[in-house]
Amino acid sequence: MTAPLLDVRNLRVHFATKAGPRRSRQVVKAVEDLSFQVYRGETLGLVGESGCGKTTTGKLITRLEAPTSGSIVFQGRDIAGLSQPQLRAVRKDLQIIFQDPYDSLDPRYTVERTVQEPLLALSGEGADARRKRVEETLDMVELRPARMFMSRFPHELSGGQRQRVAIARAMIVRPSFVVADEPVSMLDVSIRAGLLGLMAKWNRELGVSFLFITHDLGVARHMSTRIIVMYLGKIVETGATEAVIGTPKHPYTQMLIAAVPDPDPRTKRAEQELRGEVPSAIDPPSGCRFHPRCPLAQAICTTDEPALRALRDGRLAACHFAE
Repeated sequence: MTAPLLDVRNLRVHFATKAGPRRSRQVVKAVEDLSFQVYRGETLGLVGESGCGKTTTGKLITRLEAPTSGSIVFQGRDIAGLSQPQLRAVRKDLQIIFQDPYDSLDPRYTVERTVQEPLLALSGEGADARRKRVEETLDMVELRPARMFMSRFPHELSGGQRQRVAIARAMIVRPSFVVADEPVSMLDVSIRAGLLGLMAKWNRELGVSFLFITHDLGVARHMSTRIIVMYLGKIVETGATEAVIGTPKHPYTQMLIAAVPDPDPRTKRAEQELRGEVPSAIDPPSGCRFHPRCPLAQAICTTDEPALRALRDGRLAACHFAE
């Protein structure tokens, strides 16, 4: 079998909170025992509610955060323990697109300076070569004519244009793998379609692999061939996208799908509804982490944590009653 481009094994990250006058130092278990693979030319979807650890996972993979334990094997090399200078050799092939173009773009930099930033850090190209690459990449993200945008600042751009600049900054080094962290969630629906189409095109024609992080199941279904459903730092279900969304096996996945609005009032929805809030990652529930919100929970769910196990159709689910 073909070796994965990215192989994540038993990944954990724990953050210590700050101590205060009336509170002691506590540990946030943001990601716990995460294992998955991404293959060349694949788009893997990562979905879940806010606070489930999706963004932290993306930052760990791109080593913007250091893991507490576990391995991140990228292109055959474990990058989990590499220092920042050692990571420079990896950055060209491993990039990230952030959710908020308002925060991720420096307001002091022109579009040209912003987009060429990775080249300044990672390549030895001269000024003329960098400028030509910026023009090519702006054209690639459909900011045309490119020369018209080069000298503009972020405040002179629309939200969709700003996100195209952020995408161009990630793509200018022609990476083989991109973490896309909610890249269209802050944009209008009409603008989303164009950007999603661009990323799907690069995946199809250039072979760029994506980890596509989103809370939107519709977007995940459109973009990914496989999907991971994450809850409170752990994977609860993963498999082929159509199988997971079409016939979900974990109660959390079922309720995420039931919560998606349906424009057809005649459509029958599942009776389960997500209730309550995601528990604190400082003190997660015993047993199954989802049991306080699960309408199907039984006594075993409060004491025994279910393993992520293979089901008959090949998907994985962490539920005592998934079959």
